[in-house]
Amino acid sequence: MAQEDIRKAVVNIIEAVNKSPSNGMFKYQVNTKWDGDVKCSANVRDFPAIVIDEPPPFGGSDLGPSPVEIVLAALGTCQEIMYSALASVMDIPLQECSVKLTGDLDLRGLLGMGEQDDIPPGFTKITYNTQIKSPASQEDLTALVTAVENQCPVLDMLMRSVIVEGVAIANGQEISTDKKVA
Repeated sequence: MAQEDIRKAVVNIIEAVNKSPSNGMFKYQVNTKWDGDVKCSANVRDFPAIVIDEPPPFGGSDLGPSPVEIVLAALGTCQEIMYSALASVMDIPLQECSVKLTGDLDLRGLLGMGEQDDIPPGFTKITYNTQIKSPASQEDLTALVTAVENQCPVLDMLMRSVIVEGVAIANGQEISTDKKVA
């Protein structure tokens, strides 16, 4: 899609939401399935299943990215999509955009060995470096970066407390735990 086509699509969405806020309400759904060992698959819409696996040091066969790598990929690609979409409506020509991400994870947390030291099972820090190429002014690019960082859904979900609710059903019986997710 050319930048002008993206602009038209984004403007159409904005107009629809302005007409009725309910036009902006979406539910995303993904179904995942354990395929044995530490390999899983994720079904997203009508696309072929995404294989999620771990590298051999974690008992996997390295047939796909790990779940934490998918989180990093989601953040980077969400930012790139937002740069493209917002640059189009801000009339900022975007020639290149790439994001390099790193997530720091202490394995003691996910192995249940870090509770006494308050080590979480997930990332303790995510860093990213976004490279943008555009002939736009520094002022326009600053406005674009600010807009993306304020509006990127994945960045938002990672930076604020999100309500996560779930249920585990084993052999037809619901299993409750004391774990409450903020």
